[in-house]
Amino acid sequence: MNFFSTNIFKQITSKVQLLTLLSITLISLFPLSARATKLRVGVAGSPPFVIKDRDFKGISIDIWQELSSLEGLEYELYRQESVNDGIDNILRGELDLVIGPISVTSDRLERVAFTQPYFLANIGLLISGERPKLWSRLQPFFGLAFMSSVGLLVVLLFTVGNLLWLAERRRNTEQFPKDYWNGIGNGMWFALVTLTTVGYGDRAPITKAGRIIAGVWMMITMVTVSSLTAGIATSLTLSLSDQTVVQFTAPEDIKNSRIAVVRGSTGEKWAQLYGSRISQTRTLVEAIDLVRLNEVDGVVFDTPALKYYLHTNPNENLKLSPVTFASESYGFMISPDSSFLEDFNIRILEMRESGKIREIESQWLSY
Repeated sequence: MNFFSTNIFKQITSKVQLLTLLSITLISLFPLSARATKLRVGVAGSPPFVIKDRDFKGISIDIWQELSSLEGLEYELYRQESVNDGIDNILRGELDLVIGPISVTSDRLERVAFTQPYFLANIGLLISGERPKLWSRLQPFFGLAFMSSVGLLVVLLFTVGNLLWLAERRRNTEQFPKDYWNGIGNGMWFALVTLTTVGYGDRAPITKAGRIIAGVWMMITMVTVSSLTAGIATSLTLSLSDQTVVQFTAPEDIKNSRIAVVRGSTGEKWAQLYGSRISQTRTLVEAIDLVRLNEVDGVVFDTPALKYYLHTNPNENLKLSPVTFASESYGFMISPDSSFLEDFNIRILEMRESGKIREIESQWLSY
């Protein structure tokens, strides 16, 4: 009886040890705290990476769904107004991660962590495709450069005309009559002919004072004529050229231009860097509306999103300029102390190596 009891006890003990070992192994592979709770996943960004219809869809959504399926994760999606809102919610512990076309930047890495990049995008510039209207072509003639040049020229001609008339009106009445307005008109005509170096010879001072005035005027025109005509020539060039094409050929061209950006986006950073006059908006659509209303000269944003907008809105009179500001990588934002980060990185690398990510991208970017 004692032998039988001992044998049963050993068998039970062996089975308990085996079950205990198996439980420890399963817990180590699938931590209950990590797997049993639904992940709180924020969603931020624009099409084609994030599209909000009845449900979320897009490149970032499809990649996340594939990744979470491989990891066997349950989650709930929460729309974020901006990337900055997503960062704040991660730091407050209200979200576990944020997915979308989120650029990996140094300032963001100081606050949150990122997974391996899954997409490389350029930062571009969207502008109006309309050619300048009549008022747009005439507007430079009413600008400060043109008006100040013309105004200075008229003042100088009037001053020289008065001086010549005062010097010549007694001894040279045939060419500079005593009547004020006739005499001044002839004096201004002489000054204008001298300024343009035409030299008709129909008017000429005969007094010593008149010749001194004429000589000084000739010397002045030699020095100032180039600066006077430069302002006029600049206005003419701007008026006769297609300004929407000439204006933006390099990133530096947006300096002092009116540029719309999405608040908190990397496009805002580049617009600030190049000294543009910024108008902040909450969404890309709002920024593009400002271009359509001619309230800004362009939108600085991620090129894939701008191309997708043009593709889905072919009737819009908009176009991409040849300007490229930078190339940036997209990744998913996650808390730095998350236990999922390493697993996510491995899965994303596997998806890239297998071509799954490229397959998802091609489904949305096949245009």
